[in-house]
Amino acid sequence: MYSLRKLYPEITAHADKKEFTVITGARQVGKTTLLRQLYLDLKSKGEKVFFLSFEDPEILKETNLHPENIFKFSERPANPLTEAGKDSARVFILIDEIQYLRDPSGLMKYLFDTYLENLKLIVTGSSAFYLDTRFKDSLAGRKRIYLLETLDFEEFLQFRKMDALVNELKLIRAQNDYISAYSRVLTDAFGEFLVWGGYPAVVLENDAPGKRALLTELRNSFLRKDISEAGIANENAFFHLMMLLAGQTGNLVNKSELSSTLHIDIKTVENYLFVMQKCFHIELVKPFFNNLRKELVKMPKVFFNDNGLRNVLLNRFMALDGRDDKGALLENYVFQRLASIHGREPITFWRTTAGHEIDFIVNYGDLSGHAYEVKFSGKNLKDRNMKPFHSHYPKIETTMLTFEPEKDTTWVLKL
Repeated sequence: MYSLRKLYPEITAHADKKEFTVITGARQVGKTTLLRQLYLDLKSKGEKVFFLSFEDPEILKETNLHPENIFKFSERPANPLTEAGKDSARVFILIDEIQYLRDPSGLMKYLFDTYLENLKLIVTGSSAFYLDTRFKDSLAGRKRIYLLETLDFEEFLQFRKMDALVNELKLIRAQNDYISAYSRVLTDAFGEFLVWGGYPAVVLENDAPGKRALLTELRNSFLRKDISEAGIANENAFFHLMMLLAGQTGNLVNKSELSSTLHIDIKTVENYLFVMQKCFHIELVKPFFNNLRKELVKMPKVFFNDNGLRNVLLNRFMALDGRDDKGALLENYVFQRLASIHGREPITFWRTTAGHEIDFIVNYGDLSGHAYEVKFSGKNLKDRNMKPFHSHYPKIETTMLTFEPEKDTTWVLKL
């Protein structure tokens, strides 16, 4: 049995709202499992609830013909305009994989406007790319979108039934001066998380060969499904680009260099990057700048939304101690953690023509925020980047995050 996701209480709370609920995210992050749990919970409360999957060709075919055909597979709610006297008990329809429908927005708009408060749709879609292109109507005021991601470290511990460590992690983050007796055990678990990532099935698999097999299947089957459904013609170039990005996690993305290496034009590179972002595989972080002449502002940095996917693209699963890319894995985690706290939009980085760089700036606006420099080890660190940055932006607080903390550094799990 899967543990409940952090997002689950928000979604259950929204089940009472008039707006339809859309749950999106990468493939294999647990959207169907979450939807099934919601079905059971609504059923236990005595609600009229139906579960449909548009991977069923018969349901998909009929619903594509006309929105009303969906009621061949569920109870039809009363139309408030024409059946005012009829039983108006609310009907819940939970739809998995709505992106397979020819016109998802048309279905949702019709059902929302026709049945009003008598019908609640809760749907999942595997990729924002499909939702963006097939949701032809904005559905403003008719939907709320929730993004389900791979497990964060706290959820990783919960899925592994390490409840004592979950409590320790919460104490570590809540109390700056707290010294945990479980630091070594937490560090070992965190090292495993950095290598294998947070896909639920991978986390629940106990042995390394099984984890490797699951991630390989994710790369070979589910990623290829994204490529196919996005209409990518040159699959090899797309894969090669993802492998190149995996190898330069946390570094600048030079589209011209990538274009030359892959022998494809820059517009194709840009399209592939767009698809990777919309399928929730990568994020491109923009630079923070105030002085256009001294601070670089053109190229973004690339991060992966899951370290397991990043590592399977490189076929690198050795333990953390023996890796030469452990700094990149740690920086990728910090990006994921900051994004979960602040959202992706305010996260930037700082780099100057003189070579000074800060890994992350959480931009609060008005030249205020919080800067984070990430180093795997806290030993013999020099603050050659922090001092010039702080002299330019005194309103922005600075923190040094490390896996192995020393004086004047912060253990990354305290973030």
